[in-house]
Amino acid sequence: MTAEEPGQRRGGCHCGAIRYLAEGAPLWVAHCHCESCRRTTGTALVTYAGYAHGRVTFTGGRPATYASSPGVTRSFCGACGTPLAYEGARWPEEIHLLLCTLDDPESLEPRGHVYTAERLRWLKLDDGLPRYPGSASEGDPEG
Repeated sequence: MTAEEPGQRRGGCHCGAIRYLAEGAPLWVAHCHCESCRRTTGTALVTYAGYAHGRVTFTGGRPATYASSPGVTRSFCGACGTPLAYEGARWPEEIHLLLCTLDDPESLEPRGHVYTAERLRWLKLDDGLPRYPGSASEGDPEG
């Protein structure tokens, strides 16, 4: 593995067939609780780092894609199935990388929870982060 330059983060899938490079700081980092993200990952929530499109380059292999709903494309490794990224018409200038596909996911910390209106009731949140019933851009956090 090569050393990272300052401001660069590398990541990829479980089997190593797909690799990517993310440059600079992400636009945001958040936990998503929406049903669509949960179903496509098989998890209770998904943590994303949002980057501008030009800041992410797939450097090894090309991910497969799946149109999970109108205007939404999800990228994954066609060999091992690891979900890698989300792209949507709602945020056309961004690509949302699944945080734990980074080689060093602890290098970034989530700053909030989004789509908590769809949160699983048995999942208890006690981290003090802001919670938004929809996207953070749709309004104020929950009280």
